[in-house]
Amino acid sequence: MGKFTSHERAPIFIINKVDNETLPQSFRFIENSILLPGVTLSDDGFRIGCECEEDGDCKRAGCGCLSDMNVDDSEVDKKIYVYHSWGPSRGCLRGSFLDSRAPIYECHSQCGCTEHCPNKVVDRGRRIPLQIFRTENGRGWGVRSTVDIKVGQYVDKYLGEIMTAYQAKFRRQKSHVAQKKDVYLFALDKFSDPGSQDPRLAGDPYEVDGEFKSGPTRFINHSCEPNLRIFARVGAHADRHVHDLAFFAIEEIPAGTELTFDYVDGSSDTATDARDQKKRKDMTRCLCGTRSCRGYLW
Repeated sequence: MGKFTSHERAPIFIINKVDNETLPQSFRFIENSILLPGVTLSDDGFRIGCECEEDGDCKRAGCGCLSDMNVDDSEVDKKIYVYHSWGPSRGCLRGSFLDSRAPIYECHSQCGCTEHCPNKVVDRGRRIPLQIFRTENGRGWGVRSTVDIKVGQYVDKYLGEIMTAYQAKFRRQKSHVAQKKDVYLFALDKFSDPGSQDPRLAGDPYEVDGEFKSGPTRFINHSCEPNLRIFARVGAHADRHVHDLAFFAIEEIPAGTELTFDYVDGSSDTATDARDQKKRKDMTRCLCGTRSCRGYLW
């Protein structure tokens, strides 16, 4: 594995003290998602950023990047961005936002603000050193941090090959175990809307596949009691159809603790299907071992 550009600041290590397995030979690390043919970004003229004169203005409703957040006119001067402004939790998601499923709107490269803008947390990249390790309970590889992680702290993005729904369907069909493929495929459907004037939002959403090309988060395991959650993160509003999938801690995570997230984000359909004997025989068992384990992934 070659070094990430962030290696000096936040290195990635691979460790196996369990068996002789190595990472899949077909896998390689990437630092940015790869757009496959058929996936398009908006023209530069549509990828407009805010015009804030001071970085601090990017915390308030007057910032163009926050224009899609639900605020009323009385809050125009209020700090509405999703991060803490001061103290030890500065740059971490506010508690009220951690329990929501709302998207994160951030400033980006087309904005008038500087690289120090407080609303560029995901934009500045991963700051946490991670270790990919071999688990001891048959769940393959896992990921943990070598430092403590604060509640609400940004961890990293889920990267992969971004493709059309048709290409994703083909990969599912090609996979030896179709359901296993869903461990790696995530639909970018946060803003899907059949009534949208943007055909990319009105049609089938793009999907990101991290099985063969991704970052370290590709090896994060599922848990029915997770300590991470994925949030949709938007930079340029014109590119909502290719929004980021950003991992944030939803609780304090001591160094050395395995990082986990809920693959189906608490979906109740799994528990319902598991009670059906016919459906259960084709379902994928969950191996998280937590007290509230649902028994099956899907």
